Amino acid sequence: MNMTFRQLRLVLALADTGSVSAAARATHVTQPTASMQLREAANAVGMPLYEVIGKRVHLTEAGKELARTARAMSAEWEAFEQKIDGLKGLTRGRLKVAVVSTAKYFVPRLLGGFCAKYPAIDISLEVLNRDGVVSRLADNLDDLYIMSMPPSAFDLEDQVFMPNPLVVIGPRKKRSANQGTMDLRDLASSRFILREPGSGTRMATDAHFQRLGFNPELKLELGSNEAIREAVAGGLGVAVISQHALQGHASGLGVSILDVKGFPLQSQWHVVHHKGKQLSPIATIFRDHLLKSSTLWR
Repeated sequence: MNMTFRQLRLVLALADTGSVSAAARATHVTQPTASMQLREAANAVGMPLYEVIGKRVHLTEAGKELARTARAMSAEWEAFEQKIDGLKGLTRGRLKVAVVSTAKYFVPRLLGGFCAKYPAIDISLEVLNRDGVVSRLADNLDDLYIMSMPPSAFDLEDQVFMPNPLVVIGPRKKRSANQGTMDLRDLASSRFILREPGSGTRMATDAHFQRLGFNPELKLELGSNEAIREAVAGGLGVAVISQHALQGHASGLGVSILDVKGFPLQSQWHVVHHKGKQLSPIATIFRDHLLKSSTLWR
């Protein structure tokens, strides 16, 4: 089976963009050239690589397998280039990191120090909900993944690098100076505003509530920390949220951290990748930088 790097890159771009014209733009060729190269790749495989349904490209099983192979080959080639640059005393290349949305409150600061030290490195940072990050992890699309609740379905290289305390917040006026520590059941009549099912914060909260036999009667589910903060500040209820999402300015956000027994709930931040995956030199350097620099934000 004969196939060129250009054809493999086109297949990979097609998988990422879902469009022949977009794949052509991504690989800097004309659309007729891209279509011709993709036909030649399909002829080399001996099976169709994609089909068009409703004006959108869908890879066939053969196309998906070829895209996975092309991605692995591309990653290996980039790692080789980085190693050669390292032998030449150069540090440059591309780093791809996917993080859950709550990590956006501190990861950019950690990246800032890394970029200052290695200015020639291009960084792609994907910020998604947990399901989105897990999906990218399943397809091995990035070098590293940062989340608080890594999935158990994969065999992962997993390192804890920072605590992720989860706190109960209420409207700023709800807190009383002489109130003292509350029991969670004191909030049983309150509306609990929670992250969407599947998020790391929600999973940790549900597990904690289940251990205590606590089942809040009233719930409101929201898909972002910002929406939850605004809902709490507006008096819609109380919430369990990562302390990182408050950015050290709870009162300025119109909320207060409530002194509730059993909280802060101790969760942790993990940096993971598939076990057996050969990290590129740049990814290894960033992981080490992350583990070292994270102590500054604890």
